[in-house]
Amino acid sequence: MKLLSIQLCNFRQFYGKTPVIVLASGDRNTTIIHGNNGAGKTTILNAFSWVLYERFSAAFASEDQLLNKRALAEAQFNKPVDCWVEVAFEHNNKRYQVKRLCRTYKTEVGVEQGNTELYLQIAGDDGRWLLPQQLPEDIIGQILPASLHQYFFFDGERIEQLVRSDKKSEVAEATKTLLGVEVLNRSIKHLREAKKTLDYELSLIGDSETKQLLKQQRKSEKKSQIIIKRQREIKQELEEQDELKKTIGQRLLELGGAQELQQLRDELEAREKLIREQLKQSQNILKRAISTRGYTVLLSEVSSTFKEIVKDLITERGELPVGIKRQFVGDLLKQKRCICGVELTEGTHAHQQVAAWMDKAGMAEVEETAIRMGSQVDEINQQVPEFWQDVDQQQDTIAQGRTELSRIETQLDDIKKKLRNFPDEDISHLQQQLDEIDTRIRELTLEQGGNQQQIEQLDTDIDLKDKQIAKHKMNESKQALIQRRIAAAQDSIERLIEVRERLETQFRTSLEKRVQEIFISISFTPYIPKLSDKYELTLVESTLGEENLVAASTGENQILSLSFIGGIIDRVRDWSQEHSLMGPDSSTFPIVMDSPFGSLDEIYRRR
Repeated sequence: MKLLSIQLCNFRQFYGKTPVIVLASGDRNTTIIHGNNGAGKTTILNAFSWVLYERFSAAFASEDQLLNKRALAEAQFNKPVDCWVEVAFEHNNKRYQVKRLCRTYKTEVGVEQGNTELYLQIAGDDGRWLLPQQLPEDIIGQILPASLHQYFFFDGERIEQLVRSDKKSEVAEATKTLLGVEVLNRSIKHLREAKKTLDYELSLIGDSETKQLLKQQRKSEKKSQIIIKRQREIKQELEEQDELKKTIGQRLLELGGAQELQQLRDELEAREKLIREQLKQSQNILKRAISTRGYTVLLSEVSSTFKEIVKDLITERGELPVGIKRQFVGDLLKQKRCICGVELTEGTHAHQQVAAWMDKAGMAEVEETAIRMGSQVDEINQQVPEFWQDVDQQQDTIAQGRTELSRIETQLDDIKKKLRNFPDEDISHLQQQLDEIDTRIRELTLEQGGNQQQIEQLDTDIDLKDKQIAKHKMNESKQALIQRRIAAAQDSIERLIEVRERLETQFRTSLEKRVQEIFISISFTPYIPKLSDKYELTLVESTLGEENLVAASTGENQILSLSFIGGIIDRVRDWSQEHSLMGPDSSTFPIVMDSPFGSLDEIYRRR
């Protein structure tokens, strides 16, 4: 997770909508915010944790009073006032836009605050913003679990509370998510749910369920029609906004001083559109290559085994002339004369030699088939280098496209900034209008993409209901199939549990070692951190030959907490690179710190 920007609206000290605060990136990726006491530094920290997890730090008082007091004072009775925070971040080459909103009403008897609403949209290389299929909370939790948020969004003055927390079991579960074990947990959970579903299917009553399916189908069809109508409205408004944008762009070209900037922007926007289309094409080519030829990479061992089998077969049976059939040998014996003219009298040596071919002749068809298959196997093996070459080429094209896209986006931002600050007020005003149009187009595009995804999901659901209605009645063979699936699910659950336990032990041992290394490099004390199987952090000393728990000071607990954070980052980064099949890349983490050094003295701060 790489944080990109944050924007607040009527959130605590921040009245109205703030500008978008763009965070530092690249090699100099640290943003430092200075402010007097009460200026809002702790509020910014809690804005991050609130929008992502709806959590607050210990220093954040009056958690139920999020709305800015001035905005509340200016509010009309029984009219909603919005308080929201929006954060943009990047993860695994995808951009995420997260917004949490809370509405407050001023009434005659007091203030009423509604439930919060969380929105999440995702954009890939093609620039299209779509609503996710999963719940926003689940997606954020997979990237950085909620129970680990206090390790990455923390108040340095109270950081020692992390190792004193009574919720260490949550930390253990969240750490497992980062290392990828949560993938196994979800697999086990899904298998158990599948077992329940299979059991439930056996007990269904056809008539009542059919009625329920028809009702759900009609509901989905009605919802789909509403969204399709809204899509037509969005399409029309997008066309109007595009026309308006072209008109303003033409006016900028006509005004003196801005022609070159506008021309450059038009060229960059055209180039950006072309690159996004090329990225989409490259990704489609890569997907097709993997889906149609990816299997060839996995056949090398099978091919070798096949060749060994054929070799053994020929060695054992002997090579046969192509086309010899048992019928042909039988006819020779019946005629009692070989093709060379020798008589085949029963009991003679010549008769025995020809009769021996009866046992071998049956292998002729097998051998012919094996020869043909051998040629096909060789052709498949020859495709492997070509497959990897195509994959590397498309991946290089995608990487170059992303780099070029990033450069163009930076140039476009620079041009917009220059036009906003242009000395000519007419040009500056036109650019502001363009910014507003771009914002509206972006909002409509996001809504359009999300609606399209919903339409596809509804169509899939409607088709599924059709099939369920048609195949509702079950027979004995289907019941037997379900029972076999239940047994297979149980066997898979047991095997996954064993794999999970082994991975957990291996990772916890590695993490404990790294925490000890970091703690020893900072602290002057002879204490050693220990990490239990429940991820409980403690300090021990062994000066008397045996380990004894230590009552750590506030400073030592702060160092211990910082060591744990550093250890998690190092080990999960290494783990995700070495065990990439276990889960998504978790090697990039954000750190948002309020008073990061807490109460540590100068010497410890330097170390």
